[in-house]
Amino acid sequence: MRFAPISLQLEFAVAMNEPTALLGSDVQARRPATGVSLSRVGVTGVEKIIRIQSNGRQSLFYAELECFVDLGPEQKGAHMSRFEEVVNEAIDEVVLGEAFKAETLASHIAERVRDRQAGCRAEVTIAARYPENKPAPVSGTPTQEIYTMFGSAVASASGTRRLVGVQAQGMTACPCAQEMVTERSRERLSEDGFSEDEITRVFEAVPVATHNQRGIGTLHIGCPEGCNETLEAEVLLEIVEASMSSEIYELMKRPDEVHVVEKAHRHPRFVEDCVREMVRMATERFAGLGDGAFVSARQENLETIHKHSVVAERHGLMGELLREISSGERAARQVTMRDWLEAAPAV
Repeated sequence: MRFAPISLQLEFAVAMNEPTALLGSDVQARRPATGVSLSRVGVTGVEKIIRIQSNGRQSLFYAELECFVDLGPEQKGAHMSRFEEVVNEAIDEVVLGEAFKAETLASHIAERVRDRQAGCRAEVTIAARYPENKPAPVSGTPTQEIYTMFGSAVASASGTRRLVGVQAQGMTACPCAQEMVTERSRERLSEDGFSEDEITRVFEAVPVATHNQRGIGTLHIGCPEGCNETLEAEVLLEIVEASMSSEIYELMKRPDEVHVVEKAHRHPRFVEDCVREMVRMATERFAGLGDGAFVSARQENLETIHKHSVVAERHGLMGELLREISSGERAARQVTMRDWLEAAPAV
């Protein structure tokens, strides 16, 4: 018995499964069995060392990237190797030439991905860990703090949208527990013969105890197509840290510890308060970006007297947030980050 050459056998097997395909053709370009488009196809967990310009300085950062492109109903798959090629090319350009801000680098990669993958829309996110050298609040002891910077971009036929964000840690003190401790202390002082005026003076001079949390604050600001405003991570970090009861430091002397604890207990804030403070300061600082700019604030507090954590967040367009702050009336619709990135109209 004679058998057909192995190449013919393989060709026959492929043809049985893919009637219109030929061996060696572009598999990703074939028609899928089910003709449905996909919102996002891409790669995550891409690790790179990149050179980024931040706060007027250029530094090397460790970064993780995500790259996505939409996929039409007529195409079986995206070319995954092209994501890596585009990322490497864009990073090589930065290393050899001018360093970009994180969101600008994300824009360049997104535009290249969209072109190379022949997609209608491409999305890239960069999360970079970077250090800032800060003095402790009283002793001035130098300490290195690690923050996270985010740069995102979406490239489409209408242009490129950019999103810059930061994440920082701080400390919050619970207002509710503090009020209960205050009331109990007031009763004890009164029973011991202190006058009302004396009790008031005591509480003005001595911070009242409460339980506290380590907080993680995240703030994103989005620039719509055509926006040329420069957004510095340093400004966003100031807003995030100022929204909590106190900043925290990796290295502190005893006077620094006293300062941080007292400051936190003189500025008690709920997780909700932190988000509202971020929104207030962000809208005041970046109102010039226009009503179509995007703001997202998120706070997570790691509880100390509970086993759970608490979270609050707010997102929306600059215009709707400014109107709500001035009028006190809730916005009809809160635009999400996904809505904004995809340029979904507010309704």
